[in-house]
Amino acid sequence: MKHQNIESRKLVGQTASAGFQIGVRRTFPVSPEQVWSFLTSPEGIKLWIGNVSPLAFNEGEVFTSDEGISGQLRIVKPFKQLRLKWGKKDWEKPSTLQIRLLSNHPDRTTISFHQENLDHPNTREQMKLHWEHVLSATWQKISTLNDEEEMDNYE
Repeated sequence: MKHQNIESRKLVGQTASAGFQIGVRRTFPVSPEQVWSFLTSPEGIKLWIGNVSPLAFNEGEVFTSDEGISGQLRIVKPFKQLRLKWGKKDWEKPSTLQIRLLSNHPDRTTISFHQENLDHPNTREQMKLHWEHVLSATWQKISTLNDEEEMDNYE
């Protein structure tokens, strides 16, 4: 019988160099421009950062929300990618969050949240649930906006 070294076994989401990571994505029947416009709007920002002073989305810009989420924008590629430091007030160190908008069709966009440098499997699970909630709430908001636009087109 072989004996396994339990300490050397990796846990789900554990990387060799970046702690724990999580990736969550969902595809929506809307353009990357619509998704970007929502995610960078005050209402969209509230979902993934919280209540924060308006952001200009410039590389190097720092933020802290009323809910205790803070960070710094590192890469800003409009309609494609945001990469930032993102952390909660009780975390020892911030994580790296990447939001990508993937699209090869004008009316279809995949929103991908990828977060790494998480400290623990429990933090990974909490963040997985958080980003799944953000994607669901984003879809509710975007689909409501699309419905309102369609209604405006019929009036």
